[in-house]
Amino acid sequence: MSRNPTGSGCQGRAAAAPGRRAVMALAGAAIGVAALPAGRARAAAPDVVRLRLDWTPWGEQAAFHLARAKGWYASAGLDVHVQDGNGSTSTVQIVANDSDIDVGAAALSSMMIGRDKGEDLRAVATYARNSDIGLMVPNDSPIRKVSDLRGKRLGYTASSLEGPFLSAFLATGGLTRSDCHLFNLDGGAKLGAYLAGRLDGAFSSIPFFLPVVATKRASRAILFADVGLRFPSYGLFATDRRIAQRKEVLTRFVSVSDGAWAYIADGHAEEGVRAILHERPQAKIPAAVMHDQVKTYLTFFPTPATRGKPVGWQAAADWDAAVRTMAQAKLIKPGDPAASFYTNALLDPALYRRVAGV
Repeated sequence: MSRNPTGSGCQGRAAAAPGRRAVMALAGAAIGVAALPAGRARAAAPDVVRLRLDWTPWGEQAAFHLARAKGWYASAGLDVHVQDGNGSTSTVQIVANDSDIDVGAAALSSMMIGRDKGEDLRAVATYARNSDIGLMVPNDSPIRKVSDLRGKRLGYTASSLEGPFLSAFLATGGLTRSDCHLFNLDGGAKLGAYLAGRLDGAFSSIPFFLPVVATKRASRAILFADVGLRFPSYGLFATDRRIAQRKEVLTRFVSVSDGAWAYIADGHAEEGVRAILHERPQAKIPAAVMHDQVKTYLTFFPTPATRGKPVGWQAAADWDAAVRTMAQAKLIKPGDPAASFYTNALLDPALYRRVAGV
């Protein structure tokens, strides 16, 4: 049975973002608003799009805030309402069941599990095409491989992206969950326990966690992909019924969002961070840390199958690998066709290029 290193019972509830003592360096920064070049004039009222994120503000969300701050959504006739989340699993459930939410931005592996269980969910853009989930351990830790985790104290968040994969990850080292001391903690408690040395390792999105802990407990990661667990990470998804009902509107939203990420990747990470802090002045992660999150996150974007393609575009080869991994880990049923999990039909190349500046 797991014991909680913080002194309280194990928790399955997601909580606030970490970094509670962080000083927000760029709160209230002014963001320039630029009209979308060659954007068509729209006399009608803008179309409302409601977006549910995975967590409270961090670098992975930069494109959505930048597109609002720059006026790119508005120039495309959109009024985008951004709602913070409390875990990828939670966001998947809300998008599947909440008629008010149009799109989710969270871990697509969680979306795949939801679709396999009968929800009509589908990925409409993939940004971190390589899995960014991993186990973070201190640089001076003797842990080098999965089999080294026997008897170790490990923190995770059940409602987040790593939750469904723990058993499959441990199995690659010949271990089961009972071979380790696993503590189900919300995001803030997990970070605090790790920084205080009460955990030997912590599972999470590596682009999120490594920059946050870098100055207090220098760390490295064992990526799930390093042990053969390959699947897409963060992206956008919606229900099939919402895609059918609002295809033209969602095409504008996806294309602007994809273009905003391409713009950020082209040397504008700092603008993306300023946009987050302008849109979410309550963000508790310092600007410098958030900047490192964006830069690290971008390294998970390309795969050999997507070389030369727009940001957000999805390759059949990557989804084939994802289905194989998920089925082997017994997280989805074998035999599901990869094409049933995603679509590239909501990418307007012309609108994408206008936003990206390419």
